[in-house]
Amino acid sequence: MSDFTSAGATADDLPAPAEGLVLTHFITVSDVPRSRAFYADVLGGTVVLDENPCIVKVANSWIIMNPGGGPTDDKPDVVLRTPADLNTVSSFLNVRVADIDHFYATASAKGAEFLTPPIDRRAELRCYMRDPDGYLIEVGQATGLLKGILARVDNET
Repeated sequence: MSDFTSAGATADDLPAPAEGLVLTHFITVSDVPRSRAFYADVLGGTVVLDENPCIVKVANSWIIMNPGGGPTDDKPDVVLRTPADLNTVSSFLNVRVADIDHFYATASAKGAEFLTPPIDRRAELRCYMRDPDGYLIEVGQATGLLKGILARVDNET
């Protein structure tokens, strides 16, 4: 293992574009090894950095994780913490898959906890799961959307 990457990962696996930008997703976690294992095992990610911060490359994106903490000089009034209320969410990770039934079965077998099985929402098949800290993750497979059929709204059945 090198000084900055995990076994098998290279500097090319880091979210560091030669030009333009890349988009990553940062989450505050209570247990870095537990969360690192979840994103590597359940979502099939590659661990790029073990800690400080932990970086897991998942498909064409990166999940960056660190424990919570108080303000720093570059965010002087900001405190990072894991979700306090799992039923109130202001954002979530959105994962698109080619075969939701396969993903659901495989992730469930690896211990992922889903709120429901996949549900047909007309535009897509969709379900939600939680990571070890309770972060909500939407998992969807485009179906009707590919044919111009939009999602069902709450007052439609």
